[in-house]
Formats: sequence, C-alpha cells, structure tokens
Amino acid sequence: MALQQSVCGFTVMIFLLCTGCHSQRPACGRVLINSRIVGGQDASAGMWPWQAVLLQNGEFSCGGSLITDQWVLTAAHCLSILDLNSTIVQLGAQNRSSDPNAVSRTLEDIVCHPEYDTQTLDNDICLIKLSAPVEFNSYIQPVCLASQDSAFHDGTSSWVTGFGDNGFGSLPEILQEVNVPIVGPNRCRCYYKDGNEITDNMLCAGLENGGKDSCQGDSGGPLVFESSSIWIQGGVVSFGAGCAQAYKPGIYAKVSNYQDWISNTVTGTEPSFVTYLPGGEDMDQYFMCSTMVPPTTTDDDTLFGGAGHLSHFTHIFSLSVLALLLHVFVGRM
Repeated sequence: MALQQSVCGFTVMIFLLCTGCHSQRPACGRVLINSRIVGGQDASAGMWPWQAVLLQNGEFSCGGSLITDQWVLTAAHCLSILDLNSTIVQLGAQNRSSDPNAVSRTLEDIVCHPEYDTQTLDNDICLIKLSAPVEFNSYIQPVCLASQDSAFHDGTSSWVTGFGDNGFGSLPEILQEVNVPIVGPNRCRCYYKDGNEITDNMLCAGLENGGKDSCQGDSGGPLVFESSSIWIQGGVVSFGAGCAQAYKPGIYAKVSNYQDWISNTVTGTEPSFVTYLPGGEDMDQYFMCSTMVPPTTTDDDTLFGGAGHLSHFTHIFSLSVLALLLHVFVGRM
C-alpha cells in the first residue's frame, strides 16, 4: 500500500523563478483539498489536481500533468503530431470513467522534444497545447516544475500518480498514488548496467526490493516532490524493466534539464519553475558497482504499474563506501 512519508533528513529550499511575481509563494503546486488517504492506494479527489489523462480514439492511453492553464506535460513515446486530431485530454478526474469534476479538451498542438530517441528513450518528453484554457478550481491546478538548478539526492521521497496497470493486468478506475525514493544515477546505472543507458536526462525512483512502481499506462504522468506544502514535478514517467522488479527502478525524464526548452515552447501563461535542493550529502557519490550474482527472490505488492517495455537484464552487485561503513547493494533482473 502507498504510505505517505516525509522527506526525512533533508532540508529543502525552494526559489520562485518566474517573472512578474509579487509573492514568495508560487501559484503552482498547491492542493486545495486536504484529505489524503494515508496507507491506501486510492488517491482522494483533488489531491493531485494537475493530473491529466490522455485518451486516443476514446481509449485511455497515457498520463500527463497540467503546467499552465493551456499546456500539459507528458512523455514523447505517448503520442506524436499525427495524434493531434484523435487525442483528448481530461483534467480534474479522480475516477477515470465518470467524474463530475472532470473537464475535457481537444488539442491545438503537440510539440515533442526534437532530440527524442525512440531507441534509448532519451529526451522522452512532450508538450501538449489544449484547444482552450481551463479554469483553475479545487480539482484542477498547475504543478510547479523543477528548475535547472534543482538536485535530487539518493533516497529523496517522491510520489508518482496515474491510472496505469495495477500489477494485475487491469486498469484501476480510481487514480492511484505511490511513494517511492529516488535512486541516485550511479546506483541506477549499475542496476541497468546491461540494459538501456541511463543518461543525464533521466531520474530513477523505486524501492531496492521492488514492490512499488509505475507501470504500463502511467507513462507521461508526474513524479513530484513536496516542499512546504508546494508540489514540484521532477520527473515524467518514461520506462522500466517490467514493473516493480527488485533492483530495476522506474525511469523518468528529468524535468529540470528541459527548463529552457519548455519555456521557449510554451505560449501564453508561463509555467512556474521552482528550485528543489535537498540538504546534506548525496550518498550516491560514494556508490561503486561490481559484478556478483544477487539473490533472485522478491516480494511484489505493486500498487500500480509504469511504462515498462524492456527485456530482462544480467544480474548485478554493487558496493557503497561512506566513511568507515560498508553498505552492500545488490541488483538483479
């Protein structure tokens, strides 16, 4: 089950990076309804008001996040300009099939990153312009975006939301939420040593022993961090080796690397970028990877799935040394 956790051990600083602002508190990333179900997998109505749903030819396809009143952020592998006339974006929905708070929009434009690589899934990020702006309310709000100066240390708490596969081959009717820690790039590259390259444009998140992850259908959805009741999107659900497997964290497009591209692409109201800086040392810098065979068992109580499309990989083993302590990390398929 999804358990809400604080960002323990981290001091987070946020800075508003927008023009024409008259307040220290950004007008993004705010939840106006405070009724989260702690310990449950169902998200409460209004708890993730930036969550978007993409429907292609009337069928659920991907997730996304509202970043202004007329622009949605999603993954490039979810759609292309060819899907312009067959895609509808739904906002404000907690129930995928029927929700009185849901608002739908057709599309005016689809702009995916020009350097998106369909083979490696590098730069897996896309912007969607809605046919008309939406009005903000308790169920529809834009999320803040992590600025280019942000940092995401190993172990930092994050949340992923979506309507994707629940791990049992079916799509839930109610929006799902799951709490997962960031996996540092050194550790993540070790876990994916014989699979897809983990580039600097990617973030990794998941439990070492698996069991919580995003899955098929959650693609394009947001990975967010909380700071002083402000929610900041740091990742876009991209891919993974299956769903919720041990030593195979989910992979996300790193939003902070695309601040200039997003700002130059979005028209009308500007998106709000916020700098997210965890305090203290990043343990990932001490991580070292080697090659011993790890255990092959894992407990899997997946809440909902991520966009996993990779084949199985070779087992890996890794060591991390900090001060005089020895930490053993193991990786497997």
